[in-house]
Amino acid sequence: MKTHPLLLLFWLLSSLTYAQISHRNILTPFESKIASGLIPVDQWNPFPQTANEWQKIIPKEEQAALIHKGEQALKKAFQPIPATVTLEFLRTGNRTDYEAISFDKRYMLWDIVLAEAIEGKGRFTDHIIDGIWSVCEESFWGINAHIGMQKAGNGLPDVQEPVVDLFAAETAAILSWTDYLLGSSLDKQSKLIRQRIRYEVDRRVLTPMITAQYSYLGGGNPEEKLSNWAPWVASNYLTANLLLEQNAQRRTDGVIRATKIINQYINSLGDDGSTEEGPHYWFASGACVFDGLVLLRDATAGKIDLFQNDFIKKIGAYIGKMHIAGNYFINVADAAPSLEADGLLLYRFGSATGNGALQSFGAMSFKATENDTLPHERFYRTRQLYNLKAIGNCKQYNGTVSDLPDVWLPSVQLMASRSARGLFVAAHGGDNGESHNHNDVGDFMVYADGYPVIIDVGRGTYTARTFSRNRYDIWFNTSAYHNLPTINGYQQSDGRQFAASDVTYRNKGNRSQFSLDMAKAYPRESGIQSWQRTIEMNKAKGISITDHYLANAPLKSLSQSFMTTCPADLSALGLIRFLLPNNKKVTLTYDASLWKVSVEKVEKNIPEEKGLTASWNGHSIYRISLTSGGTNAKGIIRYDIRF
Repeated sequence: MKTHPLLLLFWLLSSLTYAQISHRNILTPFESKIASGLIPVDQWNPFPQTANEWQKIIPKEEQAALIHKGEQALKKAFQPIPATVTLEFLRTGNRTDYEAISFDKRYMLWDIVLAEAIEGKGRFTDHIIDGIWSVCEESFWGINAHIGMQKAGNGLPDVQEPVVDLFAAETAAILSWTDYLLGSSLDKQSKLIRQRIRYEVDRRVLTPMITAQYSYLGGGNPEEKLSNWAPWVASNYLTANLLLEQNAQRRTDGVIRATKIINQYINSLGDDGSTEEGPHYWFASGACVFDGLVLLRDATAGKIDLFQNDFIKKIGAYIGKMHIAGNYFINVADAAPSLEADGLLLYRFGSATGNGALQSFGAMSFKATENDTLPHERFYRTRQLYNLKAIGNCKQYNGTVSDLPDVWLPSVQLMASRSARGLFVAAHGGDNGESHNHNDVGDFMVYADGYPVIIDVGRGTYTARTFSRNRYDIWFNTSAYHNLPTINGYQQSDGRQFAASDVTYRNKGNRSQFSLDMAKAYPRESGIQSWQRTIEMNKAKGISITDHYLANAPLKSLSQSFMTTCPADLSALGLIRFLLPNNKKVTLTYDASLWKVSVEKVEKNIPEEKGLTASWNGHSIYRISLTSGGTNAKGIIRYDIRF
């Protein structure tokens, strides 16, 4: 299959092609059990198919909320996607207009499907039929940013070559569950409705997934390191295959295909179960592994059950380790800094793997979102159905929640530490060729009382530039807008070779210390031989950042950035005061004899900035710059942060 240049670069950014994988092959021994253990399609009944059964499972409060969402969807019409909107990505790089129509249509359909499944009075049926027909009439089930996967390249979809992206697979799952949950009521209206569903799902997803060698699934290479696309697509493909494939051999083959994809993704993770894509993408990767394993367990009547496997337990534990406070999580690369965690999912993952801390975290998160059954992003419909069955138990769970005082994840070179006084720090090494990469080797973040003080800006709105050769023209992807130095005018460069070295971590008593050499993250022209950064949390005193550097010659220029959403007082020499929303202050001390300090509100007025507003609750983003006209070829620079 020919790969469009834009999508090729996307895969280079989101699949980890330069790193080796670990052949754990956790699922491989179970492949032989699939043919004999798979429950036949006409006997597999994982969820109720009548309103009365659903009403016994879902608490009344959540029933009412779900029916209300369906009623809201009844007020809106299903909109077609114009060809000119599809072309916007090719013409201007805009993908949000297309996604707004496509995603909203699927949100509406799912809302009325759930409402009808729970209520069972037939008042949503006609609108469901309209939704099914509207989706089936679309030329492409994915999004316009992914059309370039086809041989014809970007622009309009070639209907003769269906390709499976994330959202084509999502759509297949929605229609498959619609067929399962409401099949008999649809048949009463017309036998052709379910026939159309099965035809479209087969030609757009089931058949291509068997016959095509997609790059994001490894392209047939078992050594390829995979990104979140793999388990996200595989879990939805597994759903559609289990529910709709009538041919027993093809159904078995499809399950094996999905199992191999999930297995290879698991092989792609580090030994500590962490993902370099960050917690935002964990819900589309590690959590999708969980979705797939739940389906495999249930569709084989428990013959394939991996939830006591130590590595699967590590995948679940990762998300708790990345929590800062409230909705804030440690964000790296394109991960968003805040999200509404799917508490029901976390509760279920913890329950399945015997992780009481994760169960408690999930129960707390569910209650914190006022029992919302659709937190975070509104995808992963198979997950939501399983979540609905868990509401009753989750609401009654009263475990205690306690964030870890110290975290070290060696496979992604990430540390975190918190003090009883409310101060938190996280930092990481890695390289600048990671999935969804930002040039951020040696970056760190600081929170106080759960408020962001020194931040990793994170990602904004995705456009064509985001996954193009111009990715690093976007300011928040560059090291100059992370908490890093710019040396002799040079920022960090992108690529696997621009990486941390000499990485160490120590945790003893009330001190947690992370150290790395950042020199190799910068181009040779910067003139530095070593730049050893040490980030230490002293839980009795505060945080220190110490840079020991050695250059080929005296530095002609040097600057250090600190990114923040806090108002900052720079009036005192050698001192920066960050004002928190609770009127407390965090101070950062620096050497006033070396640095001049200034602050700028970062507003470049580019399309990619729009998403940052939501990420930081509407707060402005500021860059505090420490600049020096020149320094010695060798030196020590220190910053102390106190609360």
